[in-house]
Amino acid sequence: MNFKIIWTFSALNSYHEEIDYILFKWNLKEVIKFEKLVINEIIKVSKNPLIGKLSINNTYSLTISKQTTLFYKINKNSNLIELILFWNNLKNPNELGKLL
Repeated sequence: MNFKIIWTFSALNSYHEEIDYILFKWNLKEVIKFEKLVINEIIKVSKNPLIGKLSINNTYSLTISKQTTLFYKINKNSNLIELILFWNNLKNPNELGKLL
């Protein structure tokens, strides 16, 4: 059974920040590759939510790329996955705990 995916405001915001960063640093081709990668990983998570690693504050983390990690929560009772944050791994890790 597939879990339903819900995007939080912070997930949407951080996703768009990553897109902007990729476009600034590289090009549109890389943005499109990243978007496809994110879609594929979200599909995998919806089919098997436990593929991520249990992380901070009962969230799960899944490495999307070398530069980006997705944090999400699972609600097994409602069959929901709540996307919390797309984290640029180059950022200060001390800031991550404040966002989760």
